[in-house]
Amino acid sequence: MAYDFDLFVIGAGSGGVRAARFAAGFGAKVAVAESRYLGGTCVNVGCVPKKLLVYGAHVADELEQAAGFGWTLEEGHFDWGTLIANKNREIERLNAIYRNLLVNSGVTLLQGHARLTGANEVEVEGQRYTAKHILIATGGWPQVPDIPGKELAITSNEAFYLKDLPRRVLVVGGGYIAVEFAGIFQGLGADTTLLYRGDLFLRGFDGSVRTHLKEELEKRGLNLQFNADIQRIDKLEDGSLKATLKDGSELVADCVFYATGRRPMLDNLGLENTGVELDARGYIRVDAQYQTTAPSILAIGDVIGRVQLTPVALAEGMAVARRLFKPEQYRPVDYQNIPTAVFSQPPIGTVGLTEEQALEAGHKVQVFESRFRAMKLTLTDIQEKTLMKLVVDADTDKVLGCHMVGPDAGEIIQGLGIALKAGATKQQFDETIGVHPTAAEEFVTMRTVTR
Repeated sequence: MAYDFDLFVIGAGSGGVRAARFAAGFGAKVAVAESRYLGGTCVNVGCVPKKLLVYGAHVADELEQAAGFGWTLEEGHFDWGTLIANKNREIERLNAIYRNLLVNSGVTLLQGHARLTGANEVEVEGQRYTAKHILIATGGWPQVPDIPGKELAITSNEAFYLKDLPRRVLVVGGGYIAVEFAGIFQGLGADTTLLYRGDLFLRGFDGSVRTHLKEELEKRGLNLQFNADIQRIDKLEDGSLKATLKDGSELVADCVFYATGRRPMLDNLGLENTGVELDARGYIRVDAQYQTTAPSILAIGDVIGRVQLTPVALAEGMAVARRLFKPEQYRPVDYQNIPTAVFSQPPIGTVGLTEEQALEAGHKVQVFESRFRAMKLTLTDIQEKTLMKLVVDADTDKVLGCHMVGPDAGEIIQGLGIALKAGATKQQFDETIGVHPTAAEEFVTMRTVTR
């Protein structure tokens, strides 16, 4: 059978665009359908705008530290509208780049909602197209618990477009998005409370990292409330919001921001017209080659619920393109030792196993841990401390995990990710000469086992 396209991609986010571009580069006839914005969550309402807002919030730290270096500054004034307008302009520039990347690669770009009408057929705005392979890369969507007043809350989707910076913000959630936005709002001047139903945020991260970040956020004046959850939200006469907690206590804020999880974006996708099945969590079920239970349909990225990170979606998109159209270059995605950053304030960088994971896996573990005040702060009154930690297998000397909380953690951990991927040992870390004076050199100068 002759098809209109060799590959039809639904969703122009990071993974979908990568798969489409490279498939076209390998000679395939490719189409991409997108109903919202080019670049997906990451470019529009995720990693990129979030990092820009983090930079904006961090300026307050730089201003506070300036006096110690001899700078006398007039009282500064922050304007939320200027930051958001500049952010919007940058996102529009990136949208245009994504469009050019697709079009210049020879990809047919269809702007509209795509719906599956069969195993090899997609409908976009009333027009039907056939394809030998269909790739679902529709990503995820934030969700708010079904409580009275849920419509009064916002998510990360709306936070990037707030007209004004709220004076009082209640952030609900314990994942990295909640922690990052709490730091953004507080750093930009809002009175911020972070509410989480568990004992301690960032479940799944190393225990030392979680505890250290908690202590540093408290130093900064962020109001942390654990083992707490909202029962309902009500709007008061003055326009503010009252959150009633399950223990009966009340919190009043101008904005209630929910970051309590994301769901796969499958709305009106037409999966019922195919043999595609979902797993127990509601994500699309795929095999090791991202093949769904319908042989002609594949899926990658957040919609399959594996590792929900932009670089992972990019790697999955590349793997699909190679396997289908350049099999001699195919290699599977390695999900081990994926470096990760949380752009909290201070930020987290981590790669490899946590101490808890290493012990659970049966390793005999040596921990090397260091806490210190960064050199940059020695001329100031700021008492923030950096945490660095190595988790080492005592029998093989292999470094199993590297963890950091402190300035530039994401930048530093990227290089260590290569070392762990290469199987570096603690001896090799010790024999590596440090770059002096830097914080990063602490990773190659820790000699004493903490425990």
